Amino acid sequence: MAETLTPQLKPLQIKPQEGFQEAFLSSAADIVIGGGAAGAGKSWVLLLEPIRHTHVPGFGGVIFRRITPQITNEGGLWDTAMQLYPHAGGVPKESRLTWEFPAGPKIKFAHMEYETNKLDWQGTQIPYIGFDELTHFTRSQFFYLVGRNRSVCGVKPYIRATCNPDPDSWVAEFIAWWIDQDTGFPIPERAGVIRYFTSDKGKPVWGDTAEEVIEKCPHIFNADEFASTDKRDLIKSVTFIPGTIYGNRELLSKNPQYLGNLLSLDEAEQMQLLKGNWKITQDGSALFDYARVNDLFSNFVEASKDRYITCDYARFGQDLTVIKTWKGWEVERIEVMTKSSTVDAYQAIEAERQRAMVPISNVVVDDDGVGGGVTDQSGGQYRSFHGGAVAMPNPLQERDAIQDKLVKENYANLKTQCYYRLAQKVNAAEVAIRLESVIVDGVATNEVLVGGERQDVRSLISKDLRAIKKKDMDKDGKKQINPKEEQKNILGRSPDFGDSLMMRAVFDLEPALQPVFGYVG
Repeated sequence: MAETLTPQLKPLQIKPQEGFQEAFLSSAADIVIGGGAAGAGKSWVLLLEPIRHTHVPGFGGVIFRRITPQITNEGGLWDTAMQLYPHAGGVPKESRLTWEFPAGPKIKFAHMEYETNKLDWQGTQIPYIGFDELTHFTRSQFFYLVGRNRSVCGVKPYIRATCNPDPDSWVAEFIAWWIDQDTGFPIPERAGVIRYFTSDKGKPVWGDTAEEVIEKCPHIFNADEFASTDKRDLIKSVTFIPGTIYGNRELLSKNPQYLGNLLSLDEAEQMQLLKGNWKITQDGSALFDYARVNDLFSNFVEASKDRYITCDYARFGQDLTVIKTWKGWEVERIEVMTKSSTVDAYQAIEAERQRAMVPISNVVVDDDGVGGGVTDQSGGQYRSFHGGAVAMPNPLQERDAIQDKLVKENYANLKTQCYYRLAQKVNAAEVAIRLESVIVDGVATNEVLVGGERQDVRSLISKDLRAIKKKDMDKDGKKQINPKEEQKNILGRSPDFGDSLMMRAVFDLEPALQPVFGYVG
């Protein structure tokens, strides 16, 4: 790639617009997250922010997008920087996606497409870090880079990030204090208010002051290694500053048609991209209704004597073994094993079968991966679930009048069929999940260590279901869902909690003719 040549330009007075841009650039917080709607001028302030320090030797910054094309596409970060950085003396080095300034500082653009790309920055020292569309990055990527946010040039290290609303993202949880959880809109009087936090066993601890955080975590800050340290220096300050297109008068004057583009969106997309709502799903591809997913944990469903066990098995990798015990369509117990052999999983299922008095033919195990070994342990008496199998007839539908038989439903495969059936039940508030009995590696707890951080089971279930998306019908007109690789990219892991819910539907599609009790010899 050839280097880009730019003419020498006279200095130009560049300043933010009043409102969102001015507030974003004026905040003293260590971490500022801004935006929440399209057209607010988010990328512009992310680029403008480090210019104030480009006269400082040793200063430098990196601005991230998830993939490189998002940097170099028409109208992307690189094109916007071309309109801005030359006026500050910047010289573009396009082959390295870097701008160099006369005093020595460099501003680099980089991607983190894969989770492991965060390790590319191990040992680095970056005074300014920017994230464009923070919701596209995983929590672990963000906080790994927080650990690289260091400076010896005299400029206090800081992080700036922008994003559009995404109710399924970790960012929505992180900035929840600034958002009205009933309406989904930012709380006006909290905009730009600085709060303070630290992390305790993978969970954020918040306070209105640094002193409040320190008081909440004496076991951390009273450690001997911090005896001679100002403990306030160990606390990160954070704020969220909302913005919409209506505050970007420059854009509205130059391109009023862009507002028309946003007004042409459907109601859900307008709520999110035009009005900055954090509770509305952006597109129509979601299989599960957002509100009904939240209802799962407080629903009341019809009482049933029928008991089932579903198991999504994983051996020793990053995936989890998740075993759910059902009473009808109510999950009454969840067991999670972070590492397990087929014997371990089999023994756990059998212990639970005995406790809950579940017929052996009412146990289903995912056989698409290594789960077949668990089914083998049962002597083949557990049901084997193969997601790629053909869809089943629905025993509740009308029979074909000519052939006098049930007709297979029009789904691409059994997994798609079961997810659609689960969604129908969830969206009709006919599924309930009780979290009073969650066991993780033999310990009663609602938290699981996933990707190096602790997450609660409720959140993991909700995220898994929201990662399941409808796809266009295939060439034969069959309904499809997004492939598992896409689900894993959304989540940064496998949807083990969602899959172990999905398999419950197989018992409605293929009920046992005669439940089999007893034990495998």
